[in-house]
Amino acid sequence: MSASERPLAVVPSWLWAALAFGLAAQVAWQAWRPLPATAAEDLPPAPRAAALRAASLGEPAAVSRLAMLYVQAFDLGAGNVLPYRRLDYGRLRGWLRAALDTDPRSDYPLFAAARIYAEVDDPAKCREMLDFVHEAFLENPGGRWPWLAQAALLAKHRLRDLSLARRYAADLQRLTSDPRMPLWARQMEIFIAEDMNELEAAKVMLGGLLESGQLQDPAERRFVKERLEELERRMASKP
Repeated sequence: MSASERPLAVVPSWLWAALAFGLAAQVAWQAWRPLPATAAEDLPPAPRAAALRAASLGEPAAVSRLAMLYVQAFDLGAGNVLPYRRLDYGRLRGWLRAALDTDPRSDYPLFAAARIYAEVDDPAKCREMLDFVHEAFLENPGGRWPWLAQAALLAKHRLRDLSLARRYAADLQRLTSDPRMPLWARQMEIFIAEDMNELEAAKVMLGGLLESGQLQDPAERRFVKERLEELERRMASKP
């Protein structure tokens, strides 16, 4: 010990008490203070996809995922009571667009749009996401039809907008030739037309589906024929 230093035993007890009180007060303050959180509405404008690709160093898929993780970080702040609803959806769409353009093979941006961000209780923001999904589908119908099918279901059941749901379902049927598309997706426009009480249109579409050659499975053809017969009975029974 140097000559300028004194042992701890000579420190007055009141000074120890003051130090302990200050430390306890600091701990209590930090525990009481809410955790810092990024405000969801502060999502910055999205970068251009070309800039993301240039920064990817040949790994656009990885950069696209990082961009999505960055966006989702704005939803995970402790102070975001209504995280998705508070986001600026114009900027959010820009980020989803940039991530998708950086890696067009990725389903991550479309999954986030249709299954996360479109689920908010805000019709305008929900429509923004559904429109993004529809726009992306038109660029690649064969690879992105499952997301438009989800968008059509959301338009019908969440927004209760049968006209919008029917428009999506019509594009789904008209532009998709993927044999893996299930029968319920092929028939979606017909179901919606029935919900709109447009039975004649539904009948024409059912007949067209049977004649199109898309239904190779005998069980599917039988099911559609039965639906067509049922629809004809409903039309005949109407006054």
